[in-house]
Amino acid sequence: MIVVYHKNNRISKVVSAENKMISFDKSGTIASGLLQLATAFPKSKIVWCDEVCQEYINLKHVELLFHHNKMMLSYSPGDSAYFGRKIGYVEESPFIVINKKVLYPTWQMSSLVGVVHASLLLKIEGRIKADNDFDYYLNSVAKVCMPLGLLCYSEPKLLTKTAVFEGKKASVFTLFKFVKQHYKTRWVWLLFLNLLIYERSFPIVAFLNIVFFKSRYKKSIHLDAIAVNSSLKVVDKGSLDVIIPTIGRKEYLLNVLKDLAQQTHLPVNVIIVEQNPSEHTVSELEYLTNETWPFVIKHTFTHQMGVCNARNLALKQTESEWVFLADDDNRFDCDLLELVLNGVKKYGSEVVTTFYPQNKEPKVFKETVQWSTFGGGNSFIKRTLLDKVKFNMAFEFGYGEDADFGMQLRNQGIDILYLPKPKILHLKALIGGFRTKPVFAWDKDSIQPKPSPTVQLYKILHLSKEQQKGYQTILFFKFYTKQSFKNPLRYYFNFRKQWNQSVFWANKLKERS
Repeated sequence: MIVVYHKNNRISKVVSAENKMISFDKSGTIASGLLQLATAFPKSKIVWCDEVCQEYINLKHVELLFHHNKMMLSYSPGDSAYFGRKIGYVEESPFIVINKKVLYPTWQMSSLVGVVHASLLLKIEGRIKADNDFDYYLNSVAKVCMPLGLLCYSEPKLLTKTAVFEGKKASVFTLFKFVKQHYKTRWVWLLFLNLLIYERSFPIVAFLNIVFFKSRYKKSIHLDAIAVNSSLKVVDKGSLDVIIPTIGRKEYLLNVLKDLAQQTHLPVNVIIVEQNPSEHTVSELEYLTNETWPFVIKHTFTHQMGVCNARNLALKQTESEWVFLADDDNRFDCDLLELVLNGVKKYGSEVVTTFYPQNKEPKVFKETVQWSTFGGGNSFIKRTLLDKVKFNMAFEFGYGEDADFGMQLRNQGIDILYLPKPKILHLKALIGGFRTKPVFAWDKDSIQPKPSPTVQLYKILHLSKEQQKGYQTILFFKFYTKQSFKNPLRYYFNFRKQWNQSVFWANKLKERS
């Protein structure tokens, strides 16, 4: 391990893990210095630390925290990150609002303290400019490499003291430059528009200045050669339960059970929650008892409808070390469970979501990456985590319950990884029987809420004010062409009423969450 201390945007000293001074040319930028050290020590972890927090850096825990080489950790205990709250106008992902109390996935890095492996720096050398501004460089590296498989986190355990050290903040010029270099061009226009509308600012010079900068995504960077072998032990016995909510999909569910019965790593329990709203009905799943299965089937029959309730009922019945949240219209190969457990061992991850295509749907992400949502029908989770999370009943019959469940996990310090292999095919079966259209409290309102109150609820619970406003701007333009009237002024006032109605009902739902 090599530790680089810096002050006033220059390296002040370099020491080894044994605290021995390493002779080094300190005249260059911090970024270029890290690249030189990576060349000299290609198998080392490279730690950086601002001198203001030198006595608080937790070097003893770096080895434990940095449990494989395809990671990047940093931490700044301040309220906001380098780009501040305005970056929310251009990105709606869960990586913007950082929970500083726990390990949290984010590309927003800090120059205050952090660590990366030399092998990563060698892969990006010459492909990402070694900027004079060290904070800009770190954020650029994380933003470019995160979709390529680099796992990036805010890690409070890098410091032994929680005192606030105010990090450097980007100017509006730097913000526009970063958006131009790391997002599609339309986001520059949206940033300008949002700042004009919501901040009453007119950063025309910063906006025009972007013509001097090019995208950093055009450079070819491949990180697959960086070996991943986590030192964390997340699998002990490897026992696994499967939960499946179902309603009116008798034949589809039978195929799921047959796929589970053929697994090379068999589940211990398969927990099925069958729903039927008709009071005098009984289960139609006679094959659960008429046929022999190589696992225990726990069957719950309920007249209460709703996937949130069904999943919560099933999760309470789990017993094994791991839980597979499945759907009743999935298909998968016989090695699914075995390969997933191998994947979580490799990355030391406690929650993973698999590739979940519909028929003939192409694969977009071919590397293991940090996922921005959560799949209620294709995810695996360590059972001990279920004591702290559940599906929020406020989302019942709406949209957003899976994404909300994922955010509950992240705010407990648990990241969600996407595994490109194995895949679970989602048949997207036609709606089964016994279904009736849910009746919402807002159905008879003269002004119908837009977006759906459950979608709005997710935004209120988990996004920043800037992210919510940015979403509102996009929604305004998105629905303009779908309206029956085209008068812009009339559309604006109607949209505002619908948005306010959505916020009203979302806050009503929030009271139930």
